[in-house]
Amino acid sequence: MIKNMLLVGAGGALGSIARYAVSLLFAHFAICSHWATMLVNVVGSLLIGFFIPLFSSGAHLFAVVGLCGGFTTFSTFSLQAVQLFQAGERASAVAYVAASVILSVLMVLLGMYIAEKFIK
Repeated sequence: MIKNMLLVGAGGALGSIARYAVSLLFAHFAICSHWATMLVNVVGSLLIGFFIPLFSSGAHLFAVVGLCGGFTTFSTFSLQAVQLFQAGERASAVAYVAASVILSVLMVLLGMYIAEKFIK
């Protein structure tokens, strides 16, 4: 039980650090933070799709639950969507939500496809 918690915690720490690094990179180039969030969620979806068929038990806890869980940011995505709506940018908000969800689902499928090809 403790080992599993440490695996999730270690993966989560690395995922959170990577997430923060992406936000710093986008801020450095003066790119709106909601694009960083979308990128993180889309890349995280690709990674989780890739990791699911590859890992079991401990590696799964580290990579899927910890790393991807710490890296992706659904709560931030939700907040930014609300903020776009509140700012009167309804078309941008709808496009952001639709693109984030559609791309993230497609990336999970792509990650699974790549992992299956990698395994064979």
